Amino acid sequence: MEKEFETALFFDDHVIEEKYYRILEEKLMQWEDVHIKVSKTQISFISKYLFACVSLPVRKLKEIPPHSIIVTFGLEFMLDSKRIWQKSEPYRNRWTHHVIVSKEEDIDEELMMWLYEAYYFNRHKTRRK
Repeated sequence: MEKEFETALFFDDHVIEEKYYRILEEKLMQWEDVHIKVSKTQISFISKYLFACVSLPVRKLKEIPPHSIIVTFGLEFMLDSKRIWQKSEPYRNRWTHHVIVSKEEDIDEELMMWLYEAYYFNRHKTRRK
């Protein structure tokens, strides 16, 4: 129940954004051993390690439609898709991808496949030393 309260506070007056998040959360929580951590700037999905997170756009940018959330996930390879808003390689073979979700239809099979790959990668990777 505490997580529900924290999540409600995170989204405050962002009703549409929270709706997108809830759809995504419902799908991700069906996977084994997934838990949520709510912080001030993001909601993290964690299995063995953090594999995905949701955040609100910090500032208004032309390429981000109003009432959007940003879904971030990590993979061992770079995705090449027009849906990827931003990507970076903070460590060798560790790619961070950001996808903008601005309508329910954005939470589709393709996004869920990417998130499952991140979940799987997360559960089987070894910690960098």
